Amino acid sequence: YRKVVSNNCSAGVSMEYTAKRQQCQIQAPKGLHLVTSDGTLLAIVGLNITFLVFLEEGDSARTSITLDFGDGHALTYSNVSAIEDGIKHIYRAVGIYRVTAIGENNFGSETATLYLHVTSQLESIHLSAPLVAVRNKEVNLTAVLWPNQVGTVTYIWWIGNNTEPVITLEGSLACTFSREGISAVTVQVSAGNTILQERKNIVVHVQKCIYCFFFFFPAKYFQSHLLAFSSNLDEHNPDVAKWRLDVSRVREQQLLVTVLPGLPTTAEFFLLPTKWSGESKREKNSAHLDQLSEMLLSALSQNLVQFTLRPGVQVTVYAAHHSAAPLVDTSENHSGSAMLMLLSVVVVGLAVFVIYKFKRKIPGLNVYAQMQNEKEQEMTSPVNPTEARPNSQRDLQSLEILDTEFNSRPVGEYTLF
Repeated sequence: YRKVVSNNCSAGVSMEYTAKRQQCQIQAPKGLHLVTSDGTLLAIVGLNITFLVFLEEGDSARTSITLDFGDGHALTYSNVSAIEDGIKHIYRAVGIYRVTAIGENNFGSETATLYLHVTSQLESIHLSAPLVAVRNKEVNLTAVLWPNQVGTVTYIWWIGNNTEPVITLEGSLACTFSREGISAVTVQVSAGNTILQERKNIVVHVQKCIYCFFFFFPAKYFQSHLLAFSSNLDEHNPDVAKWRLDVSRVREQQLLVTVLPGLPTTAEFFLLPTKWSGESKREKNSAHLDQLSEMLLSALSQNLVQFTLRPGVQVTVYAAHHSAAPLVDTSENHSGSAMLMLLSVVVVGLAVFVIYKFKRKIPGLNVYAQMQNEKEQEMTSPVNPTEARPNSQRDLQSLEILDTEFNSRPVGEYTLF
């Protein structure tokens, strides 16, 4: 090293080492990437979502980018530099959208795809289940969501004391209860980053049968009817689960009431037998339930059932025409005709067997059989002049006897029914 007096060049600059601008060779786009600004594949309906596009290799200045959002909208940009800050878009409906980015120039093209889940915020859920069920009989459980369209949803069901849940993608589940008593049902709904749950108790009863000879008929063990309310209740119905639970509370142990979601306001009540009654009392429950049902329906039809919702708001309860409970134990109604038909078939079969077994002991059938045999013998036997001559006195006597037998026989003596 030596000390330089001045940094000024006296001889000038050599042109051999001067930088020159040279145009790069155009390449096909490679390594196209499409992501969201937050790195997730989830978006909320009605809110902005930002997409970012990156190109690893290629002439970004001469490569056009087309972004298809999957909902019928698409945008095209002349180069990658124009979208360095991202592309914003708003989805108006929930669903799963296929978003595609295409980078293209004169030497080739490259495609990148992602699947975006657009969801809505889950606000509340309602577990629709019967208050009463019969042991070992299938019941339907349904989870109702609000709003009803929230995107991809997972349902987690906890039935009774089961330690393992049942996971479904459908909002309904069929199940049975094997133990008598009160069983708890819990459903959890997972939508996006939200998980909500609701729990209900179901009273499980044992279905008893009434035996008659070698037939058995299912006994009525509970009843249900649909209730309606005066229109002023709809004005104060916020249609939330807590309000429905408050309105449906009654003190009677044999009466369960549930208010159904939606407007106009409707409810359903269940009549139950005496709680945990013994075997001797179970046989009387069916008739007792019929009496209670008639009394309640009579009071409802006369507008005698009222309650005060708040000071100044008097609500009248009356019976609707159709029941909303698909699981009510009314099997004796639709099985009565089938049992009657089966009983008729059995009686007819027994009657045919009795006639076949004892046909020789029935005078009418015996005489008819003898007459048929005589006719067959006359047609098949050879003709003899002496035998062919009719004995008029004997024939008349036999006809008189036959006529006397039929006239002396009481009418309906051999009627089976």
